[in-house]
Amino acid sequence: MSETDEWAEQLRANRAEKDEFLAEHPQSPIPPGEREDFDGLDYFEPDPDYRVDATVTVHDQPDPVEMETSDGRTVRYERVVTFAFELDGETRELHGYRQQPEDESIFVPFRDKTTGQATYHGGRYMELEPDRDLEDGDEVTVDFNLAYSPFCAFSDTFSCPYPPEENWLETTVEAGERHE
Repeated sequence: MSETDEWAEQLRANRAEKDEFLAEHPQSPIPPGEREDFDGLDYFEPDPDYRVDATVTVHDQPDPVEMETSDGRTVRYERVVTFAFELDGETRELHGYRQQPEDESIFVPFRDKTTGQATYHGGRYMELEPDRDLEDGDEVTVDFNLAYSPFCAFSDTFSCPYPPEENWLETTVEAGERHE
């Protein structure tokens, strides 16, 4: 089995695990009355072209970013890192955020030209969990195949931050979760 096949197989296994969580777990964002009819999320086919190598720029003095939420509030994050990468033949950037300095994962909310069409109108999220502190010039893989819809896509009882305008990609990202 090739490395790409192994990657796609692992991605499918992760998706099946998430579908099971959404269908059965008490903390699923899908309202209990709708879980019986839930037969899994819609996904774009795994596409290795949407696994990109990104160059890291670390923000030693992170700027605060206020993000609007689905329930009309704002939440404060700090822009801790910028990822620069090639996608569709152009160099693009996405910013990564943390709410608390001690947070392990880096939150990468984004919109693209599928937003509100084939994907959730509020944008999608990715989480990067580096195994060490990132430094300027590091290369990391940003895998859009892991992009997911926030819980507020399933229920109004959740409040979710919307991607700030600086994370709106002017391209189509047909990878990750669909929401039609």
